[in-house]
Amino acid sequence: MYPDPNSSSQKMYDRALASLPGGNTRTTVFMKPYPIYAARGEGCRVWDLDGNVYIDCINNFTSQIHGHAHPALIAAATAQLALGSAFGLPTESEVDLAELLVSRLPSVDQVRFANSGTEAVMMALKAARAHTGRPKIAKCEGAYHGSYDYAEVSLDPTPEAWGRNAPVSVAYAKGTPENVLADVITIPFNDTEAAVSLIREHGPELACVLVDPMPNRAGLAPADRAYLEALRKVTREVGALLIFDEVITFRLGFRGAQGIWNIDPDLTTLGKIIGGGFPVGAIGGQKEVMAVFDPRPGKPALPHGGTFSANPVTMRAGIAAMELLDDAAFARLDAMGEAVRSGIGAAFKHHGVPGGTVGLGSLLKIHFADRPVRDYRSAYLSEEEARRQALFNRAFLNRGVLAAGNGLMALSTPMTDTDIHAIIDAASGALEEVARTL
Repeated sequence: MYPDPNSSSQKMYDRALASLPGGNTRTTVFMKPYPIYAARGEGCRVWDLDGNVYIDCINNFTSQIHGHAHPALIAAATAQLALGSAFGLPTESEVDLAELLVSRLPSVDQVRFANSGTEAVMMALKAARAHTGRPKIAKCEGAYHGSYDYAEVSLDPTPEAWGRNAPVSVAYAKGTPENVLADVITIPFNDTEAAVSLIREHGPELACVLVDPMPNRAGLAPADRAYLEALRKVTREVGALLIFDEVITFRLGFRGAQGIWNIDPDLTTLGKIIGGGFPVGAIGGQKEVMAVFDPRPGKPALPHGGTFSANPVTMRAGIAAMELLDDAAFARLDAMGEAVRSGIGAAFKHHGVPGGTVGLGSLLKIHFADRPVRDYRSAYLSEEEARRQALFNRAFLNRGVLAAGNGLMALSTPMTDTDIHAIIDAASGALEEVARTL
């Protein structure tokens, strides 16, 4: 049972404290009193250092859509490793993966690779500035877009910092320069009238509007179609670019979220599933916008390098991963996601616990809010709701299922019907524990 002060994970964490700040190198994997250390993974399961086995519904924060150690991905990466892992030259592999992505995204003519979703978003924002000659960006309150200063603004504002009439730009990390806050316009998610009004107000200075169609940190509520359509219309009206952050939502379907909502952004950022389990990021868009990266005329408007960008191991594993994701695979992922969402939703009602699930496709989030979740503010947990969330997380873990601390779950193709039933049963048992405290 977690926590166990005599566990190998506890001992490893004690060791890590000496060489890593807080024993940690990724804030997202930190747990109190100690994190569980993974020893290996296979299919949809992970084993920790003590040999405990869990159904993995974190999947490295949505990146492992084929679970762990998938034979096709091992074969693709191993074959490339035998040929060389990195070169100071381009390789055919980057052309192959770029062509695959272009074929799936009608809004994308060209692709440029990076090493993470953070870098992809950073370069997309810089590309928008280079293309438009404008300084400011707009982004949604509570939406996570990686660790770039500008993309982090208003990621987790507390209620006292929300502002009365409209969201305000609030620093996420200490030391964020004031001019960064001044260059970011924070707009509400799923509030069409307010968002359009703010974009029009700042239109002449806006390089772009950055939006995740189903932002995890803002509650994982899907965007209203009318909201995204309004963003598409108003950005064209004011001459700003529309950027879709599909680092996570590209796993929603064959053409990602933009295919589901049938909206073509000017730029798209990608990551996670397109790397086949290896570090990756990508920026895609129309030729006229992507031309800011073009070095043929001389120094490009936006120079961009990266020692491991378009790394051939990542590219080959990414191609293999994406080829496995055909229409049938997405249909099955959709069915699994719907089964888990409805099953856990029924368990909430059965046990009389306020809350439920939101999400689409293979993504879902468990909420302990007794209200509709549509944006960051409606998803914001009260002290009591946060207590229930923490109690559920511990009970879910001790029933053999890994989920993110904020309730996020991402399913994977190796899962079977038996696994889906086990996830629902574990959630029901965890909710029964929560119900005893009501």
